[in-house]
Order: sequence, then structure tokens, then C-alpha cells
Amino acid sequence: MKIAIPVNENNKMTDISMSFGRAPYFLIVDTVSTESFFLSNAAAASEGGAGIKAAQLVVDSQAEALLTPRCGKNAAEILKAAEVKIYKTETFSAESNIEAFQRNQLSTLEEIHAGFHHHGNKHENSSIKR
Repeated sequence: MKIAIPVNENNKMTDISMSFGRAPYFLIVDTVSTESFFLSNAAAASEGGAGIKAAQLVVDSQAEALLTPRCGKNAAEILKAAEVKIYKTETFSAESNIEAFQRNQLSTLEEIHAGFHHHGNKHENSSIKR
């Protein structure tokens, strides 16, 4: 299964990006072959619609699951239409969330927000543990 994770840097030790649509990169991991690669998120610099564009990038990567701390309504609708399951991350570490996903320890993301239209990375999520 391919999973996508919004991340801050293009290295394995990176943290999860707190902003799905404006994440600098997406880490794509094949949990069967263990192969992985990074996609640059061109939507991060968008004036608007970053979540929608980022969601399409995830869909185009053929990911079947997204691990993220939060997701906006418009992006979630695109992901759900493409049958991409959305899971809530538990920590800042991309690697630890991948491991938790593989152990079936991540819950689905139920709290879909209206979106942070034109707000960039200003919003933080205090429910994420280090």
C-alpha cells in the first residue's frame, strides 16, 4: 500500500508538516516494498486552493492513505472521492507515524475543518506529541 505524508524536509528524519496544503514535500512510502520518495509540493506557494492542489498531488501519486494532523474540507472531498483514506498522525516524526500506521495504531481523521483559506502556516495543532 502506498501512503502519503506531508513533511517539512526531503529526508527520512523529517517532521510532519502541520499544514497539509502548504507542506513543502510529500513523503510517499510503499509499505510492501519499503521504497519511498519525496514529491515537491508546488501548491505550497499557491495564493489559494493549496489544499485542493495538494490533494490532487496525493491522488496522482497513487497513494491509498494519507497520514496528516489535519485536513480541510475541500481537500478531504477530493481524497475521499479518490478513495484515499485519511489517518490522523500522533507525533511530529514521519517515521514514527509510518510505524504506527503499519501496526494499525492510527485512527481515521474525523475532524475535517473548513480550511485555512489564505492563512498559510499560521495555525498550529497542540494535540500533536513530540
